[in-house]
Amino acid sequence: MSTMSELVRIERLDARVVRLTLNRPARNNAFDEHLIATLQHAFDGFTRDAELSTVILAGAGKNFCAGGDLDWMRRAAGFSHAENVADAGKLAAMLSSLDRLPQTVIGCIQGAVYGGGVGLAACCDIAIASEDAQFCLSEVRLGLIPSVISPYVVRAIGVTAARRYFQTAEVFGAHEANRIGLVHEVVRLDGMSARLDHFLRALRGGAPGAKAAAKRLIARVAGEPVTPELIGITARGIADQRATPEAREGLAAFFDKRKPSWS
Repeated sequence: MSTMSELVRIERLDARVVRLTLNRPARNNAFDEHLIATLQHAFDGFTRDAELSTVILAGAGKNFCAGGDLDWMRRAAGFSHAENVADAGKLAAMLSSLDRLPQTVIGCIQGAVYGGGVGLAACCDIAIASEDAQFCLSEVRLGLIPSVISPYVVRAIGVTAARRYFQTAEVFGAHEANRIGLVHEVVRLDGMSARLDHFLRALRGGAPGAKAAAKRLIARVAGEPVTPELIGITARGIADQRATPEAREGLAAFFDKRKPSWS
């Protein structure tokens, strides 16, 4: 089953896996207000889909996402301050929705990955880049700053790398992106599908609800000091999870030496 708009292509690969492809190759899959709204609608739908456990995020054509569409940025230059806040808020909300999806998000990244495209990559749980991928936080060249994407990018690459690349707007390759933590693996472009299949097989072994809870756990504990309050939160977290049908099934399957129902 697949659906397609002018801006995105959504393919249901099976009951648990969907591929969303940015579909503006002539514009290098750059953002404008219409693509942002379409992505927001798609992510809202994924959030409500209890059967879905994996989202593959890709870009049509040679490039993953070249950041902001020039015509969109030209229009925004004429906005009032209030209009600019509202416009940027929609991009911020879309990225937050992607980041908070209960599903595992796998990014398949190739070609140009500029500005907001780097933000998309940073929101993925697993990011696979082809050797030809070129990344750039280019905002300062335009007199702008990577403000909306900064929570996700700084989280991914750390303060030290962010201090460099937010300032220099250098283009860096896939291996550097891997070194600083923006992507997890670098593969040949013709090897992307095989590596994606590897991750899809690995993900089938995990309980969907537990994977979603694990994502929430990371968001809750990352960067927090280990206080008595946090220790209590983590203790309650595992206690709550042990009481779920998934945990009962998973433990029973382990002791029975069989595969769990979701595998």
